[in-house]
Amino acid sequence: MSRIPVTVIGGGLAGSEAAWQLARHGVAVRLYEMRPVRPTEAHRTDGFAELVCSNSLRSASLEAAVGLLKEEMRRLGSLVMAAADAARVPAGLALAVDREVFSHSITATLTAHPLIEVRREEVPDLSPGVTIVASGPLTSPALSERLRALFGSEYLYFYDAISPVVTAESINTVIAFKASRYDHGEDYLNCPLTREEYYRLVDEILAAEKVSEKEFERRRYFEGCLPVEEMARRGKDTLAFGPMKPVGLADPRTGERPYAVVQLRQDDRAGILWGMVGFQTKMTYPEQRRVFRLIPGLEQAEFVRLGSLHRNTFIDSPRLLRPTLQFQGRDDLFFAGQM
Repeated sequence: MSRIPVTVIGGGLAGSEAAWQLARHGVAVRLYEMRPVRPTEAHRTDGFAELVCSNSLRSASLEAAVGLLKEEMRRLGSLVMAAADAARVPAGLALAVDREVFSHSITATLTAHPLIEVRREEVPDLSPGVTIVASGPLTSPALSERLRALFGSEYLYFYDAISPVVTAESINTVIAFKASRYDHGEDYLNCPLTREEYYRLVDEILAAEKVSEKEFERRRYFEGCLPVEEMARRGKDTLAFGPMKPVGLADPRTGERPYAVVQLRQDDRAGILWGMVGFQTKMTYPEQRRVFRLIPGLEQAEFVRLGSLHRNTFIDSPRLLRPTLQFQGRDDLFFAGQM
């Protein structure tokens, strides 16, 4: 057993997994997490491995690359995968979790491990010794500045967005129907739209008031998680061929395929909360309530979480890191996760 602790900065997915794997191999760990002492603009709790955006970990199928990677993680004793499997909620072919159960499980396991010392404080600097930086895209300003000075270059960045979550009891299930595409179960709720309803929704999304942008900063979005208004701006049919595509679905009221659908995925184990799939947005809160209640089935929707936008920073890894994820200029400094 190594008695010299490895420092892990950040209790997200990567930091939690790194701490667990070190500890299970007999290495002492000092795990730093700045929440709740210093909150971020996107996190809502102080739990480890909090899923800020989607509660989906993508495909669980072994025929998909991401599903195969997850199975490899299971066979390597992954804490994240064990917690995900235990917190799983219905989501068709995807692995989706109850985010609170998932985070609580990982938090409890790490805090109870005798080789893991948890410190709830911000790390503004990088001391000598083996260190894994897994602070993620919402790294604190102080540590970001220290890393920027170390790298001798500015951070790269993009804007990420969060989808709204509504209560199950506020969804009109006379209109919304349960089904997964291509008859893969009934794990999603689907709000069908006619052609007229779809284009009205798109027009309202485009016209809605948005959160103001910083004049000096160009908005760069993650293409895999675009705000709905950005997709609509690229073309009025973009949403119908994206998150609102109706393929593989039939409205039981008509027996026909809708022109478009808004899907909702179960967000908690009890089925009380449902997240709007692919509806990340930067609309203001009042406008989200107004516009999204135009969706058939969501006329009386009660929102427990509204969509939002946050800035994610990341480093130029191919230039700064070795294939071992070590910093080029320091052998004892490693990086993990979405950095």
